[in-house]
Amino acid sequence: MALNFENLDAETRQFMREEINLDFENAKVYYSRFLKEGLNDQWDELLLSAVEHHDDNWLEREIETNHMLVQSYQKKKPKGGFTIAKVPHTAAQTLSEGEFNRFYCRGLCARAISENKNVQVYRAKSVSNARSASEAMIGTVVSPIALLEDLRINIGVDTALGLPAGPNSGLTIKLV
Repeated sequence: MALNFENLDAETRQFMREEINLDFENAKVYYSRFLKEGLNDQWDELLLSAVEHHDDNWLEREIETNHMLVQSYQKKKPKGGFTIAKVPHTAAQTLSEGEFNRFYCRGLCARAISENKNVQVYRAKSVSNARSASEAMIGTVVSPIALLEDLRINIGVDTALGLPAGPNSGLTIKLV
């Protein structure tokens, strides 16, 4: 099920595209450790297409249809050494939601700055076990300047401001 992006329109998509192009130019695109070797260019094309014409749900289907993820990976054991672990069955969804949402947040922050507006955190997807930290963020008004800077610097999952709040949180932002 796709995230419900309240401000996903042609204008926001244009800002999202600019943010992706910025990452392309600076070689800062996030490539999941679960992405098969040699598929970075295909990932770039799919991500750009999702931003321009589709959504996170489409991106997830493309990842699965094109068999872009490895089946297993090497994982550290808590007491030392390594083991082979199976990639979670939710990996395509986690990757597609996370990256599409990150570029949505970046694009919307850039748009908010251009329109002299702020952004507010909301839940864009129902979750069965909401984290208390995520719940506490809902309704928070955030500076788009600070959030955009944070998202540009912290590529991938974790950001300093905690938005979009980690994998599968269902949190995103909207204009206020």
